[in-house]
Amino acid sequence: MAEHASITRFREALAAAGGTGEIRVLPDSVHTAALAAQALGCEVGAIANSLLFDSEGSPVLILTSGAHRVDTAVVEDVTGPLRRADKDFVRVHTGQVIGGVSPIAHPSPIPTYIDPWLRRHPVLWAAAGHPAAVFSTSYDELVRMTGAVELVVA
Repeated sequence: MAEHASITRFREALAAAGGTGEIRVLPDSVHTAALAAQALGCEVGAIANSLLFDSEGSPVLILTSGAHRVDTAVVEDVTGPLRRADKDFVRVHTGQVIGGVSPIAHPSPIPTYIDPWLRRHPVLWAAAGHPAAVFSTSYDELVRMTGAVELVVA
């Protein structure tokens, strides 16, 4: 079976960014942190959710632990006003679909923030450009590949 084009694009971007993680295509969609953790046999906190927000028409990406929900009131002092991005906004700015947004492999760089809570896990799992695909990484590698700034999100 051929690999989905979005996973192939992600694989190429991961290699170009010097990523060392393993890409896994799971049999079912893992569009929530709980489902991904269950499929991978890890804690939900080790899932690095890539959440795209709309900040007055500009994208903002927040990488947060699956154990947290982003409290926009907490982060807006740094990010500016945020609202949840709709599926069209997500597709335009990431080239990916909701549930499969990866931290990298976007058409253009996106300002990115990272939840320091993710440091607690030596291995993190994040979406790999498709709702059924994930990849392993570390906190430091994720910061290096994305240029993310630490930001307490909850």
